[in-house]
Amino acid sequence: MTAVPTDAQQPPNEPAEKTAKAVAQTNTLVSKLWNYCNVLRDNGMSTIEYVEQLSYLLFLKMVDEIENDPWDGQDLSAIVPADYNWKSLVSKRGPELEKHYRDILEHLGQHPDTTIGTIFADAQNRITKPALLEKLVVELIGRQEWNMTGTDLKGDAYEGLLNKGASDTKTGAGQYFTPRALIDAMVDVTRPGPEDTITDPACGTGGFLIAAHAYIRDHHMKKMSLDARKAYDEGRKIWGNELVTATARLAAMNMLLHGMGKSDGPSLIHVGDALADKPSGKHATLVLANPPFGRKSAITVIGQDGEVEKEDIQYDRDDFTATTTNKQLNFLQHIMSLTAVGGRAAVVLPDNVLFEGGAGEKVRRKLLDEFDLHTILRLPTGIFYAGGVKANVLFFDKKPPRADGKPHTTDTWVYDFRTGQHFTLKQHPLTRADLDDFVTAYRPGEPRSSRVESEDDNGPFRKFSYEDLIARDKVNLDITWMKDPALDDADSGLAPEVIAEEIVRDLQAALNEFTAIARSLGAEVDVPEAEVE
Repeated sequence: MTAVPTDAQQPPNEPAEKTAKAVAQTNTLVSKLWNYCNVLRDNGMSTIEYVEQLSYLLFLKMVDEIENDPWDGQDLSAIVPADYNWKSLVSKRGPELEKHYRDILEHLGQHPDTTIGTIFADAQNRITKPALLEKLVVELIGRQEWNMTGTDLKGDAYEGLLNKGASDTKTGAGQYFTPRALIDAMVDVTRPGPEDTITDPACGTGGFLIAAHAYIRDHHMKKMSLDARKAYDEGRKIWGNELVTATARLAAMNMLLHGMGKSDGPSLIHVGDALADKPSGKHATLVLANPPFGRKSAITVIGQDGEVEKEDIQYDRDDFTATTTNKQLNFLQHIMSLTAVGGRAAVVLPDNVLFEGGAGEKVRRKLLDEFDLHTILRLPTGIFYAGGVKANVLFFDKKPPRADGKPHTTDTWVYDFRTGQHFTLKQHPLTRADLDDFVTAYRPGEPRSSRVESEDDNGPFRKFSYEDLIARDKVNLDITWMKDPALDDADSGLAPEVIAEEIVRDLQAALNEFTAIARSLGAEVDVPEAEVE
């Protein structure tokens, strides 16, 4: 291990310099990876397909680096036999390289329930031109400078590439990506600890799990026993669920690059429909999630005529208060069951969960009565890749039943981070600093009695009693009170493109809501699914 200088040995500004250097190195590596992506995109490959291929090759390279570590080399031939390892691949060229690559993918996919099995499940070579594959293997990943790159840098670079891939709207990759600034703020206020068991039932590429693990590593790891640390690698303390095999692959690789799990160890990502069954024996004290946008749960069905159709799913679970095809309501109910008694959850959900009647009202009543819904963060538009999304973060604790039958929620604090906020994905992206005021107002680690409402009547932080909330029509929790100063100020300084983008988002959000209403009334609305989700 590299010796860490004492405080006396370090110049006062060295940590900042190191951070800046690490960011610069990450950006350089991301640029190199992205440049190769552009080459492959010109040959018909999507960004996500490129990241998949990169995952396979990075895994092989990582195993090779571990085996050849001069200080701590390990024999991993049981995981990746010599006939299918990195050296066997780089020793070949042209068509022979491409054929051997396909053989490697097929062989390594035969390890069910392990990390390697998740990464290589149903793996296929999408790089059909041997010259391009050789360019990627030899000129990028095979270069000596890659060997000198630390695990943290590789993980950050991989995540940076996933971030770029989220903007590939044609593949819908953005639905699996939550802004890192939002993830970090949610983790900062929920404060994961070594005693926690942590999960994400819709983990996408693993952002919440990685951030929670990093928080524990930075704040608690030095005080933890070796056995406690191993629990994270073995999936006893942290795990996720992902419906889509290809996305689970990215999550498993992303977590492995961030030092989570073992190549031949149990997979930290379960692949399947999280909503299909109620939790059986494995609950979490902390649930962090951003379930996929889209109002309806559906399965793809191929009829006898070969036509592909989607059938709505209603999950008949005895732990659900309401039976509905609304995907977000089902995820919320699942998370309510998944959270251990005494545990807590932070979940990103769209506005319809807060105001929809019928099943929505039933779920909200249960949330207020049987849980402590203590905080709602209203999120601004323009931070998600899915268009027309207005969302919130619900923070709630799970309590044991009360003998007196009284509700567990006494007050719900609402922080309006939407009104007056104007973000775009490129010109003005959300940063962690933008959420500093919310984190400060939340008072993480302190009793909620120490919270203070905004002094200004148009301030962002307000408290609402249980009686106030339960008396609202349909227990509507979509609460607004602030006025956007830009609406009254023609000289607000907002750029024309920002104003135009917000108009488009508002129209898209309105279309989403009207489409949902029409469909609930039985109308056949001919709108592409991607536009109404």
